[in-house]
Formats: sequence, structure tokens, C-alpha cells
Amino acid sequence: MVDQQLKDVIFRLLPQVSTPAQYMGGELNSIRKDHTKVRGKLCLCFPDAYTLGMSHHGLQVLYSIMNADEQWACERAFAPWPDFEALLRKHQLPLYGLETFTPLKNFDLIGFSLQYEVCYTNVLNMIDLGGIAHFSSQRDLNQPLVIAGGPGAQNPELLAPFVDLFVIGDGEESLPWLMEKWITLKEIALREGDLSHRRRCEILAEIAGSTDWAYVPMFYEPEYHADGTIAAMNRTRQDVPTMIAPCTIKQDFDDIPLPTKPVVPFIQTPHDRIAIEIMRGCPHQCRFCQSTTIKRPLRIRSVETIVQAALESYYNTGTNEISLLSLSSSDYPHFEELVKRMHEVFHPLGVNVSLPSLRINHQLRTLPKLIKGIRNNGLTLAPEVARDDMREQIRKKIKNDDLYEGCREAFKNGWRKVKLYFLIGLPGERPADLDGIVDMAETISTIGKEVLGRYAEVTASVSNFVPKPHTPYQWNGMQTKEYFEWAGQYLRRRCKIRAVTIKQHDIETSLLEGILTRGDRRIAPALYEAWKRGARLDGWKEHFNAELWKQVFADLKIDVAFYSHRERPMQEILPWDHVNVKKGRAYLEKEQDRSRIQLHVMAEAIS
Repeated sequence: MVDQQLKDVIFRLLPQVSTPAQYMGGELNSIRKDHTKVRGKLCLCFPDAYTLGMSHHGLQVLYSIMNADEQWACERAFAPWPDFEALLRKHQLPLYGLETFTPLKNFDLIGFSLQYEVCYTNVLNMIDLGGIAHFSSQRDLNQPLVIAGGPGAQNPELLAPFVDLFVIGDGEESLPWLMEKWITLKEIALREGDLSHRRRCEILAEIAGSTDWAYVPMFYEPEYHADGTIAAMNRTRQDVPTMIAPCTIKQDFDDIPLPTKPVVPFIQTPHDRIAIEIMRGCPHQCRFCQSTTIKRPLRIRSVETIVQAALESYYNTGTNEISLLSLSSSDYPHFEELVKRMHEVFHPLGVNVSLPSLRINHQLRTLPKLIKGIRNNGLTLAPEVARDDMREQIRKKIKNDDLYEGCREAFKNGWRKVKLYFLIGLPGERPADLDGIVDMAETISTIGKEVLGRYAEVTASVSNFVPKPHTPYQWNGMQTKEYFEWAGQYLRRRCKIRAVTIKQHDIETSLLEGILTRGDRRIAPALYEAWKRGARLDGWKEHFNAELWKQVFADLKIDVAFYSHRERPMQEILPWDHVNVKKGRAYLEKEQDRSRIQLHVMAEAIS
């Protein structure tokens, strides 16, 4: 049942905003259900713009799974742009689910996908616009359950006052279980006529006590030492778990359905293509990478499952490009067979197949020939660093010879551009490592000249390294603003070939990411205050206000360096230690020790 009155008002306002199609709903393959005929209603909330949310594969997966169950109605909501937010506030209208224009406050559950920490003010803004109480302590059973998952949930403490429950790990099995449990217990409370905050807390406690992957922050209270470090994370009741473990899909990965009727957005998005996840996890153990730690164990889909899902998705959308997703696509065990089958099926249909996240290994030498004629406008690779000793230290075992020969073959087979992803600010970084980035980019451009007769376009995209929770570098400090500014200038001065471009991620945004990634519950008031002062869409350069954040941290007397730049001793309790990962803290400690030994060897070699 559509809230027709709200829809009519919204449609009258839409001509006043840019790109109104993102607020209309009704896209191809979107699913609208009559709320009077379902047990429960949930809304998947992506705390960023529609264009990015509709490019996110995980949202399409959960949307498909939840709507496949007749007892649930699952809708979508995204962070509005400032022009639409201003109209909603001016006319006192709520943020709504796109399918039926139902206000967020009228859903039983709303779930946020935390993909990027600088989007946290969008979470608060969507809660507020949806008519939901800002703090979990203010909600009773008349309000929806506010949950969050995704990579950002690996350090849930910054959002602890605002989120009722964090789902740690895979959502395909946890979200249906949680929805069933919440609705069942809520139905009992409704029959008994008790919709109080106290009853809500009892229901949350029962959920938390029934599984080990549901983290309910209100039942945990941090204790601090005099120096500001964490002394303990104490439970306020004994029937909730001491340690939170990740939910891991227990059934065969092939049995987890892919979204073969994905919602097709009305407007162009950054990833305007069909996405098929071929593998979850990564066989490698790079020390800087959080995903390889939190997505264990490695799980793969069969070639035929992938091909058939891609074919069905093509017929259901008409999209002329398919992207094969994983952390490292070329490490898929049946990679050559898969690429050949995709070419065999989709080349006659005129459908491109893209392979992001290619690993630089011996297969890269043969890949261009293997996928000749499928897609050849650009090759994207992530060497991360350019020198062998630094690769040993970060544990990314690749060879420059493989990279150069792969690029040579790519140029021979029609590629014209190469994009490289690097990290700067890693532990132990030296000027020689920065030199190596420029040398590698210019070498590839020169190989292009040898093959093509002119320098190939090469973009070296440089990210400022943020040590992430649940990685071996979680104890390391982040580099300072001054260092990143110097390193970026050094790289640009060092570059001599005009066809080579050095692009550095915005430093102020990286610094904000650092404290929001590595902070504890004491940063939550700053997050709330920044939102109240107007912080929105901080991941977008045109909306990010670094000075606003600096003033908030200064006003609230928050020592940013304490959280972001300080080296933490191994014995220190970290804000996220009560959230566990597959191999646990002992594995991370061992890898940190090995890294320190290698850093010492590197320093000795220079001296």
C-alpha cells in the first residue's frame, strides 16, 4: 500500500531538485508489496547518494533475499542531496522507502550498510529525517529496530549510541534470522500491550543472547585508564556474549542465490553494470587489508552458477556489461575456464565482461590474449607498493616482471590505458618507495610507447594509508597531514612523463577517516555535534567541510593524534577488541611482530 498523500507531495516538489529520478522509486525490477499483507517491513538504508548505493552489490543481494520471502516487504532509502533535504525539512516531510513512500519511522527494521566511515553523519541525518529518535536509549517498540553491518561494523563504537544492534559478518543468513526473531518477539509484546523501552531492551537482550554475532552496544560499557586508554569493556548484563564472533555462511556458497533481477536505476551510476560475486574472501594475507581478514574463509561459486546467473541477469535488465567481483578475481580457482565460458556466452550478445581486482601474477601475462575482444579500454591493477622489500613487509607477494609483461601484452591486444593503485604512508615507508611509484608508472608508459608508438596513459592513484581495525597494522599510527602533503608533492615533482598522472586522495578526508575508523565511544559526541552543525555527505569533496570537523574536535577537547597518529602498544585494549575475527587477535599480533622484524631489516639495509 503506497502512502499516496506523501508520494503526491514529493512528486510536486521534485521539479525543484537536481536529478529527481533518484527520489521517485518504481525502477525496473523494484518490488512493491502491500504492507497490510506482510508480517514485517524493513528498509535497507545506504548512507550515501543513490548513485553509489545502487552500485553496491551487497544491497542488491539483501534486497533480493528479503523480498523472496513473502512475509517481508523490503524497501530502499538513500542519503538525500542538500537540495532535497532542504525541501523535506521545509515542508516537514519524512525520508521514506522508495517502493511505497513509507516514512522510515513506520518500518519494523531499518538497516544501514557501513561501507565508508566518513559517511557516518549521513547515518544520523537519515535517522533524523526518517522521524526516528536519535539515540537507542530514547526508543520504544513503536520505533523501528536500527541495525548496521558491513566493514564499518568492525569498529562499532562510534555509532554505539545511535544503533540498536550491529550485525557482524555475512548478512545473507543473519538478516533473515534477525528479522524473524525481532518480529516474533515484537508480536508477543504487541499482544501483551507492552511497547515500552524496557520491553524493547529485553527483546534486544534475548536476541543478543541467542547468537554470538549480534552486538547490542547498550549492554556494554567501556572503562578507561587515567591516560585515556581502555581498561575494560564491561557487560552490563551477563546474558549477552563477552566476545562477538562473525556470522559466516554455513551452506554451500553456490546455494546462496545471486540477485538475478537487480533493480535497474533510472540514472547513470559509477558502476552501471551487472555485478556477479564469483568468490568471497582472498587466498592472500596482505597486512594492510581489512577485507581479507574479515571475509574469511574463502568461498567460491562454480563456473556454471556464475554464467547462468549472469545470463539470467542480462535477460532481466538488458545491461550490456557484466562485472565479475571478488577481492582478487584472477585468484578464482577456475579463472581461465570462467573467462572462456563468459566470452563464449556473452561475446555473441555484444556484452562486455569486466574483471576488476586483478592480481598481478603469472596469469596477468596471458590475460590480455585470453579476454581479447571482451573489454579493452583500460587495465586496472593494484600493486600497492613498488619495491620488493616493502612488498615483503606488507605481505603482498607480486613481481614487477609479471606486471610489466602483463601490461605489454595488454598494449599488444588493444589496451590503451593503465590505472595503478598505490598506498602511501605505510609503516617504514622511505623516499625510495615513493621513487618506485613514479618509476613503475613511467616504465609502463614507456612500454606503451614501445608497443603503440606513443607513451601510454598511466594514472597512479595514491591513497593515504589508514591503519584499519582487525589488521596487523591496527597498532600502527597513521601518518600526519604534513607527511602526506610532502609525499604528494614529492611524487608530482618526481614525475617527468606527461602521459603519467599522479592523483592523491584528499588528505583532509583521509584524516577524518582515520579518527572515525580508529576512535572509540568517546568520539560519538563529536560525530553528533558535527552533524548538528551541518556535516553531511563528507565523502563528497564539494560538501566536505574539514574546518567544521576541526572546530568540533577542538570545542569538545578531543585529541585527534591520540586516536589517529599514536603508535599503540601491543598489550593495549583496542576499542574493537570485543569484536572478533576468524583467526583472532593472536594471529594479528604474530603478523605485527613479523612486520616489525622486517621493518628493522629494511632499516638496517639502508644504514
